[in-house]
Amino acid sequence: MSDAVCPVCFRHCRLKEGQIGFCRARRNEGGKSVSVNYAKVTSVALDPIEKKPLARFHPGSMILSVGSFGCNMDCPFCQNESCSRADEHSVEWRALPPDELAELAEKLRPRGNIGAAFTYNEPMIGFEYVRDAARAVRGRGMKNAVVTNGAVSLDALDEVLPYVDAFNIDLKGFTDKWYRELGGDLSTVKAFIAEAAKRAHVELTTLVVPGGNDSEEEMRALSSWVASVGKSIPLHVTRFFPRRNMLDRAPTDVNLLRRLAGIACENLETVLLGNV
Repeated sequence: MSDAVCPVCFRHCRLKEGQIGFCRARRNEGGKSVSVNYAKVTSVALDPIEKKPLARFHPGSMILSVGSFGCNMDCPFCQNESCSRADEHSVEWRALPPDELAELAEKLRPRGNIGAAFTYNEPMIGFEYVRDAARAVRGRGMKNAVVTNGAVSLDALDEVLPYVDAFNIDLKGFTDKWYRELGGDLSTVKAFIAEAAKRAHVELTTLVVPGGNDSEEEMRALSSWVASVGKSIPLHVTRFFPRRNMLDRAPTDVNLLRRLAGIACENLETVLLGNV
């Protein structure tokens, strides 16, 4: 059996037959990288759209939110590690095929549901399910949203773009050093944002971590680049709270958060504070 190089994200994991990638959600089967978490759902909830967060996409509505397991980054402050750092054997899941998800979404219309959001873990490492489920939801005249770290290939993005109406993408900072600490790749994320913004509604989230990405210079550079993609892209500047392996830091100072948001406002039309 031949090795497989997974093409889905920047890691390009080289996998032997049967081997699982870093993300815990893809495996080499017969020389191809295949999704391990297809239609395996660990979380299902009907959430306010603003919780994604999406502030300028059908505000006041609800959206059926689903997640699986696995992630291709390794943020030390992850608040969803119970699913993002899990595999199919370490977390409870249930099967929810695309058509069943679409049926459930439609049943929830009377409660204000507008469609489906793929979230909680990193949904794009299992882009095949996002694509197929979003297509089924779209077929019922409903909307789709994806909450993602954006650290995946443009080929994976192209697979889902015809069916996705909105993205919230984490722009976790604006230095290669910080992204390396989080197990990510800034250039991949920037390319993902720029391409998604051409064809869908995009909002961005930056979690401000004390001592990590909290300088005025970084926020000025970040917001300037976002403006070069689109000045109307909403940026959520959110407050850090100690989580996972980063319990030694205090929550982000609210005055600092407001100051950084003010800097972002110099370049962008819509900047929103989160977790305050």
